[in-house]
Amino acid sequence: MYVMAYAPYGADGIIIRVEADIRRGIPGIDITGLAEGAVREARERVMAAFRNSGYTFPPDRILINLAPAGVRKDGTYLDLPIALAVMAAAKMAPAVDNLMVMGELELSGRLRPVRGVLAATVAGLKAGIREFIVPAENAREAVILAAGHFSAAATLSEAVHALRIRAETGSLPALEVNLEAGSPPGEKGAADEGSSWSGGDFAEVRGQGRYKRALEIAAAGGHNLLVFGPPGAGKTMLARRMPSIMAPLKTDEAVEVTRLYSLAGQLPTGLAPVAEGLITQPPFRSPHHSASAEGILGGGKTVRPGEISLAHWGVLFLDEAPEFRAHVLQSLREPLEDRVISISRAEGPVRLPADFQLLLAANPCPCGRLGMYVPAEPGASFAGTEVSCFCSPEEIRRYWRKLGAALLDRMELRVGVHAPTIHSLGQREEETSEAVLRRVLRAVAIQQERFKSTTVRRNARMPPGMIERFCALTGEAEGVFRTAAAKLGLSGRAFHGVLRVSRTIADLEEKERILPIHILEALQHRRLGDDPYDILTMDSR
Repeated sequence: MYVMAYAPYGADGIIIRVEADIRRGIPGIDITGLAEGAVREARERVMAAFRNSGYTFPPDRILINLAPAGVRKDGTYLDLPIALAVMAAAKMAPAVDNLMVMGELELSGRLRPVRGVLAATVAGLKAGIREFIVPAENAREAVILAAGHFSAAATLSEAVHALRIRAETGSLPALEVNLEAGSPPGEKGAADEGSSWSGGDFAEVRGQGRYKRALEIAAAGGHNLLVFGPPGAGKTMLARRMPSIMAPLKTDEAVEVTRLYSLAGQLPTGLAPVAEGLITQPPFRSPHHSASAEGILGGGKTVRPGEISLAHWGVLFLDEAPEFRAHVLQSLREPLEDRVISISRAEGPVRLPADFQLLLAANPCPCGRLGMYVPAEPGASFAGTEVSCFCSPEEIRRYWRKLGAALLDRMELRVGVHAPTIHSLGQREEETSEAVLRRVLRAVAIQQERFKSTTVRRNARMPPGMIERFCALTGEAEGVFRTAAAKLGLSGRAFHGVLRVSRTIADLEEKERILPIHILEALQHRRLGDDPYDILTMDSR
């Protein structure tokens, strides 16, 4: 007898066939098929769950095989499949066919939630499996794609009861899922601040109009952005409000993002907007600068999505970017280009999606005081004061060198900011996120119509072969661009980046062709950031 199960691994996971054979011999369970520690320990949990659920465990020798046998398996997701396979082999429960089972068993016989239920549903449907039994706490994941074709069980007894009804009626018992009650399940909630949007409005931040404009362009076109300036300028405060101006995910995108969070065991617990179990808001990830390369890129003994995959179709925000390890920062270069991350393992490479926007925030120097200037208030009799920097030129170079020219070249938008003055804080009423979002949504709609016959989502993802077709310049704009590109010595990547940003700016203004003003604004957002001393030459407006 066998039961179909699922093992989270990489982006797709593996469908496991749990086979049970009962023969005469000393009572016990043998598990084959490269079972790791948690899977081997399942035999003790299964036997205790049998007794505490009122079932008699077969007093025979039981062999459990986990196919494919050449793939290592670890975790508690095979507890319930093993238990039901034993029951089916012992004629204690109906035979199982075309059904996938997931769940961890407590000694009492209760079922605990497992990660990857949505991913398991996707894999099962692709393999022709049409029905599923999941833990009750995972019901909101299963209902996304398997509504009407799954049963949620809270205990081992309920799972057996569902099998008996299926054997009698031909289908699993109907289940009504209250999507409004409770919170999405998962082994680990996403209550950490870096996992989702925590709210906030652009209008709450005074000044920094240039930075707000860059965030608007980034949200509309999917561009990468670097912001640098002294502490207290509002770099982090505004960056964390970027989700408030980002277009919601389409249904297929929401399913993909939710699937990745399910695999990682990090479905949100109410912080991000969730409709019918789906994450509908683009993810916003903000890991601490002590994060390891494995935590950022993904990996582990059993490969799990890292921060760049959890930021898929969203934003990866690295605050205090030069404080991250240099090799971690440089390892982002390939995923930014390829939109996937390939993790090499002895069993073969594992590919995880990583189509994310990178948002970097940095101080201009280790002490943060480079370029700090306290201007005099209007009408004052004394001049402004320049704040002394405590860093040597070598310390500044070493600090900035962590970003590296190759990574900076991939940042299509660069903005330098100064701390606002007390006088400027109450000067005018600020534009709300809602007003900015309306422009972003119009620009996104234009791009969706433009790229509807391609696989491209946003202007920032346009391959070089499409740029000439979709970035049509007026004759004057082309002359301005060629002159500026020659004077600034733009690389080939920067050359294309300016055109992509110009296309987004034109979309925000609903213009079909790129005008000189669009080129000039894109160049303005590109000219800073290669040198920390740029902060000394820019104006404070």
